[in-house]
Amino acid sequence: MPAQKIQEKKIKDFVKDRYGQIAKKRAASCCCNGVSALKQAQAIGYSLEELKNIPDSAILGLGCGNPIGLTTLKKGETVLDLGSGAGIDVFLAANRVGDGGWVIGVDMTPEMIRKARLNAKKGGYRNVEFRLGEIENLPLHDESVDVIISNCVINLSPDKDQVFREAYRVLKPKGRMVISDIVTDKELPEDIRKSFPAWAECIGGALLRKDYLDKIKKAGFSPVKILDETIYLEEGMSEKIKGRIISIKLQATKARKPKQKLGDRF
Repeated sequence: MPAQKIQEKKIKDFVKDRYGQIAKKRAASCCCNGVSALKQAQAIGYSLEELKNIPDSAILGLGCGNPIGLTTLKKGETVLDLGSGAGIDVFLAANRVGDGGWVIGVDMTPEMIRKARLNAKKGGYRNVEFRLGEIENLPLHDESVDVIISNCVINLSPDKDQVFREAYRVLKPKGRMVISDIVTDKELPEDIRKSFPAWAECIGGALLRKDYLDKIKKAGFSPVKILDETIYLEEGMSEKIKGRIISIKLQATKARKPKQKLGDRF
């Protein structure tokens, strides 16, 4: 196996283990600094009213925005959440699309999938499902979803080009992708890039803003619109990264006709 692939696998395994521990409540979630999961969720854009209408055990204090708040979901739409965790955004989307809609969460962490399924049962949701899988190789048919959402997950992938190609593949023509994620406006130090904990904390794998947007466009999305940005300047943040880390919110649309037909996998 090439050295790059070995490194990518090590990163992915470390991230998977970290979030497995979070699902089992054996580790603190990233970026919370001792703040409760509920307060952290409100701080990044979720309303208390939204959070009251989903299972409380789906709220882990993860994420860097509220992708559901960035778009209008329609009754009957099919929505896909990339890196669905314990299900917070899946359940919020399910409340919007109604009984005639469907929401699919994909996550590579078995512990998160188990937790999300328990949360769905607890909340009595019948219009959701959670699939174990990687966002670089989605377990969905071509052109099968209307909307893709993702919250602070794509930065964790070592192969973001493949993530966006897969997103393009499974979206219907004119479908939209709404993302909250972490990017940078300056190159990060090499020691941060090579740090597995920094990857798991949504920093080590963050791309330059321009590179991130270029990868989305390269996959075939157009237009790609930045909806909002927030620069992190928290006290106690390392001077190596302070002012360089940005929470970006964007929407990208799939062209009316697919750029290329990739072929169904499932």
